[in-house]
Amino acid sequence: MIVRSFKDIEGTDRHVKAASGTWESKRIVLAKERVGFSVHETILYAGTETSMWYANHIEAVVCTKGEAELTDDTTGKKYTITPGTMYLLDGNEKHTMRIKEDFHCICVFNPPVTGREDHDENGVYPLLTEPEPA
Repeated sequence: MIVRSFKDIEGTDRHVKAASGTWESKRIVLAKERVGFSVHETILYAGTETSMWYANHIEAVVCTKGEAELTDDTTGKKYTITPGTMYLLDGNEKHTMRIKEDFHCICVFNPPVTGREDHDENGVYPLLTEPEPA
């Protein structure tokens, strides 16, 4: 059994800040836990825009605070995301988040991330893995 809090991981290697400066993420469950998914608390900052494409992952996001406009970059369809709203990127959709007020969310990734990922020039997280235990 694992018990930890987001407060416990502040300032550790599980507390990742994007090179772009547009978000930070506390990764409370990672690939090294070997449970088949990862869980993160992420904050995207007001006034920023982030384009993403999880070509290697499925992501579910639940907004807990704030507001953002989510755009499906393929169709152009826009969605307003507010507390209690979930979106699921079940088709590896390219998307853009425009943050109206600091956007707090809980994210679940499959396959799980290792905690070392950041978006590349295409908005993609590389598919990193953990070594198998000896």
